[in-house]
Amino acid sequence: MKFIHIADLHLGAKPDAGNAYSQNREQELWDSFRDIITICNQKKTDLLLIAGDLFHRQPLLRELKEMNSILEMLEHTEVVMIAGNHDYIKKNSYYRTFSWAPHVHMICSQEIDCVELERIQTAVYGCSYHSREIHDPVYDHAAPEGRQKYEILLAHGGDEKHIPIKSNQIMTLGYDYVAFGHIHKPQLLVENRMAYAGSLEPTDTGDIGRHGYIEGRITGKGCQIRFVPHALREYRNCEVKVDKSVTGHVLRQKITDMIAEQGMQHMYKITLTGYRDPDIWYELDHMDPYGNIVEITDHTKPAYDFTKLKNENKGNILGQYIESLEGYPADSLEYQALCEGVRALMETRRG
Repeated sequence: MKFIHIADLHLGAKPDAGNAYSQNREQELWDSFRDIITICNQKKTDLLLIAGDLFHRQPLLRELKEMNSILEMLEHTEVVMIAGNHDYIKKNSYYRTFSWAPHVHMICSQEIDCVELERIQTAVYGCSYHSREIHDPVYDHAAPEGRQKYEILLAHGGDEKHIPIKSNQIMTLGYDYVAFGHIHKPQLLVENRMAYAGSLEPTDTGDIGRHGYIEGRITGKGCQIRFVPHALREYRNCEVKVDKSVTGHVLRQKITDMIAEQGMQHMYKITLTGYRDPDIWYELDHMDPYGNIVEITDHTKPAYDFTKLKNENKGNILGQYIESLEGYPADSLEYQALCEGVRALMETRRG
């Protein structure tokens, strides 16, 4: 039985609204989901599991119709899905009354329920959120009931406010595979039988690294899974080192070349490190050549010649200050205090 496991689509979200690259980002989340349908058809996947947070907030009726229309494109694949903490099922939720395509099965119950798919000899257990938070460890004792040859738990949670999860405990229950959602970082867990798919696309600056889906196969010999990168974009942490020769113009060119090499489709969190010319300050607002830098932090230090400064300022407060803190390693708090203090005294002198 071949399956694909996705989670945390967050359809309707508008990541990094206002940034140059973000104008089409909301649509890209839908496009990435459509691509999964194409992959399922190409691979003749038996089962598509969607582990919660299909939408970033309460879905509109037109959005459910759009999703159903996309899922109707599936040629061989059964679908089972649950609502997570973002799209939890309110009393007036359209989830309650919506009529899905025959091969699409949504577990709307807030108690553990089961969907039996006899054609593929598979039973999928799970429940949906009916509130933003669930503090009880709902899955700890949700054992499968032996209804079909293959049995899967579809789950959403993993922190104190959203169904605490003990993976080792759940693994003892006897499922062939456990498909988790909620944690946006993909993680393969116990014995190739449990995984967080992670968010299909990164939707927050904290979603660093690759995103995609889990592809798996269950046979009489057990379950095998692998993570498949799929996201159209990534958030990437990058360090740019400078020295005394790097002016603002040179720094901007270094950043431009780095982004061009790594990919202009990605979003970057950049940290500047190293020792700059003491007379140079970097205008960080002017360092975004393509409009895809979401954060830039300057951790550079002025490259003072402390020995020369001390000798030139013997007997005054600047010389005495350098003498009191010199000799500490460059990564120490004392060295940082030395740099900041000298900078302040030098600026006071210029003033």
